[in-house]
Amino acid sequence: MESRRPMDGLASGLMLVLCLLWAMQQIALKATALDFAPMFQMAVRSVVAGVLVILFMAWRGQRLDGILNAWQPGLLAGSLYALEFLLLGESLRHTSAGHVVVLLYTAPIFAALGLHWKLPDERLAAAQWLGVGLAFGGIAMAFLWRDGGAQAADAAMLWGDLLALLAGAAWGATTVVVRVTRMAELPASQTLVYQLWVGAAWLLAGSYLFGQTEFRMTPLVWASLTFQSVFVSFLSYLVWFWLLRKYLASRLGVFSFLTPLFGLVLGAWLLDEPVGAGFLGGTLLVVSGVVLLSGYGWYRQWRMQRT
Repeated sequence: MESRRPMDGLASGLMLVLCLLWAMQQIALKATALDFAPMFQMAVRSVVAGVLVILFMAWRGQRLDGILNAWQPGLLAGSLYALEFLLLGESLRHTSAGHVVVLLYTAPIFAALGLHWKLPDERLAAAQWLGVGLAFGGIAMAFLWRDGGAQAADAAMLWGDLLALLAGAAWGATTVVVRVTRMAELPASQTLVYQLWVGAAWLLAGSYLFGQTEFRMTPLVWASLTFQSVFVSFLSYLVWFWLLRKYLASRLGVFSFLTPLFGLVLGAWLLDEPVGAGFLGGTLLVVSGVVLLSGYGWYRQWRMQRT
């Protein structure tokens, strides 16, 4: 398995764009939820993006037969991808988009914990364990410090927050599977084929079982579906899996702190979502933990260059 390298300018710029796109996807899903159920929308976007990936591979002359060499971890990764978005779609029905973004992007914490036990070059140092502790402290604050509101509404939001956190854990587990199995040797496009097509099958089944197949194709829904399919599920994931093959996963995670911040700001601005003091404090702790966890590699590299 080829060794991954630390972050450089290209990876930093790409991660900045990805964080903005990933924050916007929750806003788009929430804004169109009444006309297009989030779970069903994510199923449809996966199908559309899956077709785009196949066309992309054909254009580049890439073959599909190599995919069969990693079918077992591929099915696992695709199923975890589906679980993430099943939980995400349900969470958006109960809580705000800002809350979903923050809790979903605890994924680097879960990924770092899993990779710590599997890969020598991803071992966590003492300072990184402090980051893990800060992040989980922030999660606890976000859950325990609830800011007023009706009791029933608060209970519904708490349930939605929990589902979003579990979606983050599923995403972290997907990263671990991609990094430690034969999938790490696949091109990014082939990895994405598993994610999209296996995920689409599960998401379509989940939409049917949960009775979330209703939709009305308004102009806003068309815009959301195009954005979700082309820019999020196709382009951004293709770039993400390419980055995972080239760079250290824990270093990539340092930029993920921007996504929850983007999500809170965009949710408050575009959807008029309230930002409670308890959740804001928890967000800052989570962000601090992710920065400490993922930025430690940069600090250690800087220290080594100075000595």
